[in-house]
Amino acid sequence: MARPRTERGTGMSRGRVDVRTDLEQVFRSNYAGVVAVAARVLGSRDQAEDVAQEVFLSFGRSSVPADEAGGWLTVAATHTALNLLRSGRRRSAREENACDGPAVVPDVADLVITREERSAVRAALARLPHKQAVTLVLRHSGLSYAEVASALDLSPGSVGTTVRRAESVLLKELNRHASPE
Repeated sequence: MARPRTERGTGMSRGRVDVRTDLEQVFRSNYAGVVAVAARVLGSRDQAEDVAQEVFLSFGRSSVPADEAGGWLTVAATHTALNLLRSGRRRSAREENACDGPAVVPDVADLVITREERSAVRAALARLPHKQAVTLVLRHSGLSYAEVASALDLSPGSVGTTVRRAESVLLKELNRHASPE
């Protein structure tokens, strides 16, 4: 009997991709939450969907148990979105997309101010120490202190302190970079 052809002795058949059997169920259960967390950080649904794709690909290659997927995916989405925000790889594309608003805009001045404020918050968030930024995003994404502590391997008592410090640093960053009026 002939053996199936393999690629470079890896034991994998050509064109065969091993997929976790639980990936579809985990995807269906967690996709909306992953996109929501990433969108909160990035302010763009399109970029959030790109982040979700990257996160689920990572999950598919991981050995994370399915019952721990929710926390793992939330943290991965936060890290990936913050990294994307910090890298600025897609900043120009986002700015171009921001200019392609709807044909009818109720109040252009309000829209500009809102976008500028959100952009300032995202820029300040990107300047925070990574641990503080992640903790702040997870907490403000609706996770409880216990969930944040579990996801980041922190003690539950330190989550509140980290969140308060992060909020304080974020406020200072916003004030430091605020335009004088």
